[in-house]
Amino acid sequence: MGDHQGRRRLLIVERAYRGALETQFADVLYLARELNRQQNGADVLLRGLAVTCAAADTRPAPSLVVGRRTLDTLPDPRDSVRSLLENGATVWAEEADLALFETGPHWLQPGVRRAGGADPLPDWSAYRGVHFL
Repeated sequence: MGDHQGRRRLLIVERAYRGALETQFADVLYLARELNRQQNGADVLLRGLAVTCAAADTRPAPSLVVGRRTLDTLPDPRDSVRSLLENGATVWAEEADLALFETGPHWLQPGVRRAGGADPLPDWSAYRGVHFL
């Protein structure tokens, strides 16, 4: 990992989807991006269904139709993961959970690390704080 780990926070995300309308302006990965920006860096470990946020799928996020209204301002977690990587966060996806969804060698976004296979899980004790989001 590196010596910067002690100053950073580890953010663990296990739930991929928490509702569309409730989170259209600030989802859990938005919080992770802000913590990374404001708190001297943060790394993210995606577990459970949240590993799907790291999918390399480039199709646009679907819109949601409610009555006669179409909501197309919903956050796309894949974009949030790309933004985290671009802004210096390390993003891991847990290997055991990836195995449930992965459909090929290019399924995972470039830059996302596999945790638990050849790449070890982050050392939680070396972080400034560990937070489950």
